[in-house]
Amino acid sequence: MNFKKLVNGKPNKKQSLEWKSVGLLIDGPNCFREEFDCDLDELREIALQYGRLVVARCYLNSYAPPGLIQAAESRGFETIITSGDVDVRLAVDAVEIAVNGTTEILAIASRDMDFKPAIELASRYGLKTVVIAPSEIGKSEGLAKSAHETIVLNSK
Repeated sequence: MNFKKLVNGKPNKKQSLEWKSVGLLIDGPNCFREEFDCDLDELREIALQYGRLVVARCYLNSYAPPGLIQAAESRGFETIITSGDVDVRLAVDAVEIAVNGTTEILAIASRDMDFKPAIELASRYGLKTVVIAPSEIGKSEGLAKSAHETIVLNSK
């Protein structure tokens, strides 16, 4: 795994050993683009550094290749396929997780500023928030700054 972890915009070398419940929501169209080297196993491993994974969802649109759908399902991700933009569904699920107290940590893998309100709400509900950006390229600084921690994966 090759990634950079930021806490409040600064590198963090300390790993948390606390075993908390983690929800990982992956914005497939934003993460699995040709220009990024984003890997489902790596995303899972990052989430597992924070605790036990109780929610693992990969959001895809109807244009997702069957191989990606199969890969996500075979790795234990609940695959959510939408007929349109995945942002609304992922954001609604993130808010539901925060409000219902489903997890103690919410991790969203995306580079999309649209998830900033969901991250902020989760934080207000007492969840630790983590944003996993697939690359420095196109990373939303606003999204990154709204989370407690940001992890940036390397691009190709």
